Amino acid sequence: MAMNRRDFLKVSAGTSGTLMLSLSLPGCSGMPTGYTEETGEWRPDAWLEITKNDKIHFTLSRVEMGQGTYTGLTTLIAEELEVDPEAITPRFAPVAPEYLNPAYKLQLTGGSTSIATSWEPLRIAGAQARQMLVMAGARVWQVDAADCSARQGRVVHPNGIDSMRYGQLVELASKEVLRGDVALKPASEWKYIGKQKGRLDARAKSTGTAVYGIDVELPGMVYGVVSRPPRYGAKVKAFNESDLRAMPGVLDVFEAERGVAIVADKYWRARKAQNALKAQWDNTDALSLSTEGVFASYRRAADEDRGDSERSEGDYDSAVRDAEGTETGRVIEAEYSQPYLAHATMEPMNATAWYKNDSIEVWAPTQAPDLGRIAAARVTDLSPDDVTINTTFLGGGFGRRLTQDYIEEAAAVAFRVKKPVKVIWSREEDTQHDLYRPAMLHRLSASFMGDQLTSWHHQIVGPQLLTWYVRNAAPAQYPWAPKFMYGALGKVGLLAEGIATPKDMSAIEGAIGYPYNVESIDIRHTHTDPGVPVTFWRSVGYSHNGFAVETFMDELAHEAGEDAYQFRRKLLAGQPRHLEVLDRAVKIAGWDEPVAEDRGRGIALFKSFGTFVAQVVEAGVENGAIRVYKVACAVDCGQVVNPRIVEDQIEGGIIFGLTAALYGEITFENGQVKQSNFHDYQLMRQYELPEVTVDIVESTVSPTGVGEPGVPPVIPALGNALFALTGKRQRNLPLKADA
Repeated sequence: MAMNRRDFLKVSAGTSGTLMLSLSLPGCSGMPTGYTEETGEWRPDAWLEITKNDKIHFTLSRVEMGQGTYTGLTTLIAEELEVDPEAITPRFAPVAPEYLNPAYKLQLTGGSTSIATSWEPLRIAGAQARQMLVMAGARVWQVDAADCSARQGRVVHPNGIDSMRYGQLVELASKEVLRGDVALKPASEWKYIGKQKGRLDARAKSTGTAVYGIDVELPGMVYGVVSRPPRYGAKVKAFNESDLRAMPGVLDVFEAERGVAIVADKYWRARKAQNALKAQWDNTDALSLSTEGVFASYRRAADEDRGDSERSEGDYDSAVRDAEGTETGRVIEAEYSQPYLAHATMEPMNATAWYKNDSIEVWAPTQAPDLGRIAAARVTDLSPDDVTINTTFLGGGFGRRLTQDYIEEAAAVAFRVKKPVKVIWSREEDTQHDLYRPAMLHRLSASFMGDQLTSWHHQIVGPQLLTWYVRNAAPAQYPWAPKFMYGALGKVGLLAEGIATPKDMSAIEGAIGYPYNVESIDIRHTHTDPGVPVTFWRSVGYSHNGFAVETFMDELAHEAGEDAYQFRRKLLAGQPRHLEVLDRAVKIAGWDEPVAEDRGRGIALFKSFGTFVAQVVEAGVENGAIRVYKVACAVDCGQVVNPRIVEDQIEGGIIFGLTAALYGEITFENGQVKQSNFHDYQLMRQYELPEVTVDIVESTVSPTGVGEPGVPPVIPALGNALFALTGKRQRNLPLKADA
């Protein structure tokens, strides 16, 4: 008997009644609030719902793609509401202005911002709801609310004995009016924040009850696949439509915006018809570049244009002249390169759409449901208001699911066939038609006077993501993109019209935050765009700038004849948080202890998304392959909500970064991606995983991101370890065992 993934995972288990919850941020005005007598539900705001039957639902405005928002954000609500997080059932938010991410003014999950942007608003929401329930209880007992308390979903009388369930008080609570701010609980009274707890979604994901986009099933559903041209920019010239329509189960075949769409009653029938497709492609406007050509164009651009100044302190040119003009001075130069990288999410791109009654409903694993709504509207005859997006669990995102091309395809097919249709990308399609982390080139130089580092120069060469998107993808995908993007991302949308040039940080982030105390600093960006579709990738610009900056710092330490740790340390005066993670990492790694003869240690330090991370990697070469044995990591991410999730995310970032360092490389030949699946776009296997130790700095400052900061430093730390072992410096990724 055939069994799908979810059926295989499902287990028979009893369920117990739990307190379920759904909350909204203070100041939200668009979602309905108040008490509904028919259902016994009280919605104090757009995030929270408490019923007379003691069910509480929390509306989760950030998607869950493995990074822990399902647990972390629920914990914030639970702490102030005085209920156990396990008593709360989160649900994914619909598209609504109340759920915008304030960091982007979009309903978007990315940039390691979920906890940081929700830290105060969600606690306030929980505290306000709790206070209104306490006030309602006090009114019933005719006592002072200040003498009452809340505990485990109950309001407690001043005598400490009598109490009432929240559900008994919701109708009365809805009539209470708060005046002034509600005090948040002091850290000394926290029961859940900062404690080591498991994940709330673990059971659902372990038993197959968590619904991912690829799991969605609808009555009468059909299946679609899209054959895209091998080269970006090519168009359909001709294909054997009649042959395909005659095949069993095929319901429709047509030219789609990005290729040829085939719809069948079963998924494998759609794939079988796709295998029989004989298409001719018009390559007039297609890419014809090669990887070698991309880097050749970068080098020409760097030679011709020093680029825009992004940070300038002191006088770099003068410092170089001084160093070159004295016997004790010297100038060090190096060039680094990184290839295009795919996202390789475990769940390939997919979406399900159903067009009916002049509206369309979409089920999708998307990081930006509001952008998904616009994408679906664009390929139908509908406005965005006519589109409903149901966000599912995501089998990985890493930035790939910020771009809504897969939702567009599903919506376009559904609009044509007028049936519920699921469009699934194969792994090969996902690899060869991704939007990639850009290939980048870095030129660095620095000057010494004696043993003193006197200047630092960093020229970054490559595209900017938002600039690329608006100038290329947005006008093609969204006719109203300039207007929409202006409203969504500030002045970015006006790029397409040449009206404004906003600061696009995607190419320079991390580089301009160079933390070391050097008298003259010159950081520049030379924009060049080969035309390859690019988008956000886990840790974005920090990923490539981290490798260049921290590898060159290691080269400078070697040039100065100094220990790599001590060289960094002496340049970090006035940077206490950098220093603390650096000192912690070397301590837990045993930096001063001898390393095995066939191993080397490397160190790197980097701040990204507001979080400070230092890592020490111990690695060697074993049986002709690089082997990473240990990674010691210290992280300062401000106040920690759930230590276990912080550890998980930092470890996940380390493995993600090591995968890129060891294997990550998308290459082009005549405009076509050469890689296709995990056999030639490898990920780290379990047997390769190193021993990872994560040391978290205790802090009382507001939380910062943890989903991405583990990635940038591990790549240079590994390269630096290999240099310590072999004496050979690798400046191009991926790293090689025989370099």
